[in-house]
Amino acid sequence: MVKTFLQGVAVAGLLGGAFFMFNIPSRTVDVVVPLQETLAARAEIIFGGDMMFDRSVRTAMEENGADFIFSCIDPVLQGADLVVANLEGPITATSSRSVGSALGTPDNFTFTFPTSIARLLLHHRIGVVNLGNNHIENFGFDGVRSTIAALKNAGVAYFGDPLRHAVAEREVGGVKLTFVNYNEFTSTPLGASGAASTTLSQIASERAAGFIPVVYTHWGVEYATTSSAYSRELAHRFIDAGAELVIGSHPHVVEEHELYTGKYIYYSLGNFIFDQYWDDDVRHGLLLDVVFGRAGVESVKEIPVELGRDRRTCPVE
Repeated sequence: MVKTFLQGVAVAGLLGGAFFMFNIPSRTVDVVVPLQETLAARAEIIFGGDMMFDRSVRTAMEENGADFIFSCIDPVLQGADLVVANLEGPITATSSRSVGSALGTPDNFTFTFPTSIARLLLHHRIGVVNLGNNHIENFGFDGVRSTIAALKNAGVAYFGDPLRHAVAEREVGGVKLTFVNYNEFTSTPLGASGAASTTLSQIASERAAGFIPVVYTHWGVEYATTSSAYSRELAHRFIDAGAELVIGSHPHVVEEHELYTGKYIYYSLGNFIFDQYWDDDVRHGLLLDVVFGRAGVESVKEIPVELGRDRRTCPVE
């Protein structure tokens, strides 16, 4: 609320042929100004890579409490308005098949996360998750539906699900953002090219609707530290279509980034919450602290992280 002060003024005139003069006293008028007009729009979003809450990560949560795996990185996450990351598997009530399984067997790569995970995510500021990846259908469409129900119940938004390929629109700090997925490994009949067409269409329509589109992809080659030519070509098409920022996942290692026509492309952020430790590349990931204004990205800060063998993710000092 802004108070406008009107100073007293003298007014003179004629009334019935007689001259008169009087003063209008000073007064204060309350003028209501919308908050968004008095404060600059600003949204600080942290983006993370792949999150997996099964295998030995699930065991660590059961032994130490679910919050344990976030205990080291949580002060970083709590400093943001919102955290966005890739949920690399479904949330179901089904018992784990991967806990205790032999390395390299099919069960070792079949993930399901406890139903408590959705609320755990929100507790640690992760309010939007990508579901467009190669593990979300590990328990079929029933697992996808179970995941969506758990996320909705906890108040966590999602995008990229294989049922509707939904986008997630969020207004944060007066900034209208939308999160759009591209999944190279989609199970739909049209495959990767069809998924790309859908993503390009969603980018354009969301930009036309007044939202700032952020594209979060699942693409590339696992454990390759350099992006593929296909990913680079497609990332440029996403930017040309109106994407403000492109962020990649799936390789489980950090890949290069670039500025294309003034827009950032991070081809892979690597692991965020995972149990891979065999070399430095898989043990180290990247968080991105991105500040948005109404016109788009204002700043990008890289936060290197390391996966500990105790299953906690910590910032690299």
